Amino acid sequence: MTDLTPNSVPRECIRWEDRGQINAMEPSEGSTPDSGSQEVNPVYLQQLRELDIPEEAAKQALLHTRNVSAEEAAMYYFNKLENEDEGDEDLMFKMVFVVNMDLSMGTGKVAAQVGHAAVGLYQAMQGKGSWREMAWKWDQAGAKKVVVQGTNIAHLQELQALAMSLSLPTYLVQDAGHTQVEAGSHTVLAILGEEDMVNNVTGSLKLL
Repeated sequence: MTDLTPNSVPRECIRWEDRGQINAMEPSEGSTPDSGSQEVNPVYLQQLRELDIPEEAAKQALLHTRNVSAEEAAMYYFNKLENEDEGDEDLMFKMVFVVNMDLSMGTGKVAAQVGHAAVGLYQAMQGKGSWREMAWKWDQAGAKKVVVQGTNIAHLQELQALAMSLSLPTYLVQDAGHTQVEAGSHTVLAILGEEDMVNNVTGSLKLL
């Protein structure tokens, strides 16, 4: 009977990813490696980031391809993205800004507060993998933005709670109070997500 113990297998017959465990199992097609529990090659990661691949997606691609090379990971990512795009061809995203009309802000003040809301929400979304991917898809699709009218702070908070119940990312601006409004005033609520989902929250509001 042939001896197949680890010591009897020629070193050149063992792939680098199998050394230390001859019977290591390949990940299943539907599995998602945990990027927090495994290290990725930092050089390959940087090369993927230079291709404008989101960091979390780049890490997952490297883990799925076992850190073989940046090229392998890039092929995996773009093939996966193409397959997703075929299924989500009609999926659109938008960012909606709900302005607190009770504050009677001037045009310039509203513009500044909407800007704060946009930057604040986009930055907040970078801290969560699924939201970061959503922000990237929104940007790739043209970064659609809509400004609508909210009644008052209670209305904005109600809309924020509804959006959060639908797992939509939100950002509520609290002004420093240097001009026009009192310190701590909530001026603009920003929401981003799939257009149909966001419409469930803000679809009935009037455009500003």
